Amino acid sequence: MATQLSQYERETIINFNEGEQMASIFTYNKAWQRHLEKRLGLKPVFDNGYGAREYEIPKSRVRPPRAPLSPEARAKMSEKMRKLHRNGRFRSKTLTGVRKSARQKGNAGKTIKG
Repeated sequence: MATQLSQYERETIINFNEGEQMASIFTYNKAWQRHLEKRLGLKPVFDNGYGAREYEIPKSRVRPPRAPLSPEARAKMSEKMRKLHRNGRFRSKTLTGVRKSARQKGNAGKTIKG
């Protein structure tokens, strides 16, 4: 008779080394399993029969952790993004947005302002 594992024992382990191009992800977490299977299209290479699955993924798809931005750096980035928006760097050249009311009035093709 198998005993149920505690939450502490249900681990998620991401393992890779410098000599191989693939990373291994072993997890009991159902959200991780859904993400790996549905969003990333991976298939488990191992299922232990107790709820854990193991996946292999190229190391290039595993993002290293980043330090959180300081409040000063966050403010600087926000200002930079505002300038880009003001200068039109993020405006689409081919698509125009149309308000629902404009479509109803037959004004399709006019851009949304503001």
